[in-house]
Amino acid sequence: MTITEKILALHSGKKEVFPGEFIEADVDLILANDITGPLAIEEFESTGIGKVFNPEKIVLVPDHFTPCKDIKSAEMVKILRNFARKYGVIFYEIGKLGIEHALLPEEGFTLPGDLIIGADSHTCTYGAVGAFSTGVGSTDVAAAMITGKVWLKVPPTIRFVYNGRLNNYVGGKDLILYTIGKIGVDGARYKTMEFSGTVIESLACDDRFTICNMAIEAGAKNGIIIPDKITEEFVSLLQRKRESVFLRNDSDARYEGIIEINVDVIQPQVAVPHLPGNSKDVRDVSGIRIDQVVIGSCTNGRITDLRNAAKIARGKKVHPEVRTIIIPATQRVYQQAVKEGLIGIFIEAGCVISPPTCGPCLGGHMGVLGSGEVAIATTNRNFIGRMGHPSSEVYLANPEVAMASAIKGKISHPDEVVK
Repeated sequence: MTITEKILALHSGKKEVFPGEFIEADVDLILANDITGPLAIEEFESTGIGKVFNPEKIVLVPDHFTPCKDIKSAEMVKILRNFARKYGVIFYEIGKLGIEHALLPEEGFTLPGDLIIGADSHTCTYGAVGAFSTGVGSTDVAAAMITGKVWLKVPPTIRFVYNGRLNNYVGGKDLILYTIGKIGVDGARYKTMEFSGTVIESLACDDRFTICNMAIEAGAKNGIIIPDKITEEFVSLLQRKRESVFLRNDSDARYEGIIEINVDVIQPQVAVPHLPGNSKDVRDVSGIRIDQVVIGSCTNGRITDLRNAAKIARGKKVHPEVRTIIIPATQRVYQQAVKEGLIGIFIEAGCVISPPTCGPCLGGHMGVLGSGEVAIATTNRNFIGRMGHPSSEVYLANPEVAMASAIKGKISHPDEVVK
């Protein structure tokens, strides 16, 4: 079996599972946010069951419209808060504020061997530490909060093998954008994307989170990386909520396909509107004027992302006609960025710093685009109207490209800024 199949077999009480098989599996963690949580809670309460299966395995994280931007968003968060008080489930808000897919790994909730479901499509992020994690609907979350189980079809696995040597300014974001460009936004529909090879084995966990986070943008059921020494080191620094299980593929594991990628040919990538799969070499789109830059999100708002952006921004100023917004993914990331002087670098460069929030990524707040405006962002989606007005445009890139573009006032390769 593959690692995904082993996790699903372990959680469904089976010796072996097969692609296409329907199973009922025990969950280790259930999560929902301020958009999806209220729907799940309404469905849960309609059953009259009166209790959750295990309050320690349910986490509610308001992050999309928080800090609350208006009365409606405040009421949505209030629903989560009241539910948490009533049933004793885990709830994060001000003081522990963070984007769920960065916050939960920090807090030790997402561990190797876990089966995790969340009412958010980017729940696939946690495959970076060797967990099976996938997004589900709010009604599925309601059912799981009652039963502690989820109904799934075992996905087939496509193995992606990355070898070669990374070029300058190429990281996890570029690898996944390039890959989605290669297979298309439906190229892994309801399949496991397993990321492997010497390049993946050399990546830090922050880059791995970025890669697995965007597996859904290729239609995948989940993304996953086999845990190794880098995973062990990451997990060892956490206050783990339970024991973890390090699993590996069998030598005769079944794959639907194996795709080998030579990273030598990959330059910093930019996904042009209006799909993440429209990936191109940054030099092929350089010169496009921009109005706004967003560096943050569950994809690229971690401390290494801010360090990479700060290296480009140090001693420079952003273009006077470009609004540049920096969004640390969690309070802990924000605090570390302050300690390292990164926040000072950004402010001196003319950037504005936001509290942790999804904010502009979904066109929520803290940087919504007007008609005809153009942004380059480290977020994960560039659909029509994703960041605001339907006539606005969003280009996706890594933090270095985004910051270089902020300084130049147009989409630019970091080499154009760093001499």
